[in-house]
Amino acid sequence: MPERPAVFALVDCNNFYASCEKLFRPDLKHQPVVVLSNNDGCVVARSREAKELGIKMGVPAYQVQELIRQHGITVFSSNYALYADLSARVMSILESLAPRVEIYSIDEAFLDLTGVDHLLSLEDFGKQLRKTVYQCTGISVCVGMAPTKTLAKLANHAAKHYPATGGVVNLTYPGRQRKLMALLPVDEVWGIGRRLSRRLKAEGIQTVLDLANAPPKQIRRHYSVVVERTVRELNGESCLDLDSISPTKKQIICSRSFGERITEFKPMREAISEYTVRAAEKLRREQRRAKVLTLFLRTNRFNPSEQQYTPSLTTELHLPTDDTRDLVAAAVRLLNSAWREGYRYMKAGVMLSDFYEPGTFQPSLFEEYRSHANAEALMSVLDTINHSGKGRVFFAVQGTKKDWKMKRENLSPAYTTCWKDLPWVK
Repeated sequence: MPERPAVFALVDCNNFYASCEKLFRPDLKHQPVVVLSNNDGCVVARSREAKELGIKMGVPAYQVQELIRQHGITVFSSNYALYADLSARVMSILESLAPRVEIYSIDEAFLDLTGVDHLLSLEDFGKQLRKTVYQCTGISVCVGMAPTKTLAKLANHAAKHYPATGGVVNLTYPGRQRKLMALLPVDEVWGIGRRLSRRLKAEGIQTVLDLANAPPKQIRRHYSVVVERTVRELNGESCLDLDSISPTKKQIICSRSFGERITEFKPMREAISEYTVRAAEKLRREQRRAKVLTLFLRTNRFNPSEQQYTPSLTTELHLPTDDTRDLVAAAVRLLNSAWREGYRYMKAGVMLSDFYEPGTFQPSLFEEYRSHANAEALMSVLDTINHSGKGRVFFAVQGTKKDWKMKRENLSPAYTTCWKDLPWVK
């Protein structure tokens, strides 16, 4: 029996963060919306209407205040609890419709659609998938399909930028692939960054089709095996399979910019403790234990009138652990060493690394260190309470007032993850 040709789909949510905010604000359906980064610093997401008004991605919020005022653009602070929950719902639907799914990012997923066209045309399947996601979540997606992941990315780009496609593009036909590739600049190719695209253009490779027509071996000699693989993918040779199992994290970083500059030790200790608690929760979700903890502090390097101080200290724990108490104690010890009076600290964070699976670490023969009794059960109870939505337990060292927390002046309610924020229909 001949092997069926591979078909990949890339499903991408449209203007995801802005769409999540609009979902519970029907009055904003056709209105421009922007979402700001942590601490309300810069624009990280825009609705279609905001893009048409010229709001650029990544622009500092203060630079577009006049545009926001002039056009009545609605501004939201990032609400990652809302985005994560809606993303999980979208991904769950995709997993119910396709045999294999790789969640690529919070708003993108690759699907394996090999063999689907024996039952239904790919265009019809794409439309059905798009309709189902919208009916179940209210989130609009575009679907691009092709024999390789790189071509599926291009197909999705076309589905987003050409309204006549209806949000679904089937790029499994070579003639259609080459027609689209001739229209797009080389920097639209997945994995071709800004620096590499500048180099390619300087050497005469202007369009995606130019890159596809380049001899793969020559590309490998001049650039890398990764670019050669991209060329092969553009010519329909599948080199990248789905990664349906999320790779284990190598490190976990938890850091934030402060809403106000920190100049005293106590609020900094509270902030560091808070970030360490969050990092420990993530570590337990990964079912790993960390042996190395790094702490870093930052002043504002963009303000030349302020004294600069950016320490970064690392410690190795006696045993790999996921116990919040051990990790917080280590972080506070590092902070005691790193702290210097007289600076205005803008940002701080912790990083956990050197991960081990539980029970796989060989302790020293000559030193005896024991973990806390019933630590695993205690941490499990903490996580269960804090994730249940029924209450919250925290360590006293995290503080209660938390004046240092980041600005989130335009934060929307947690519509889908908090009972008291559930929208009411009258």
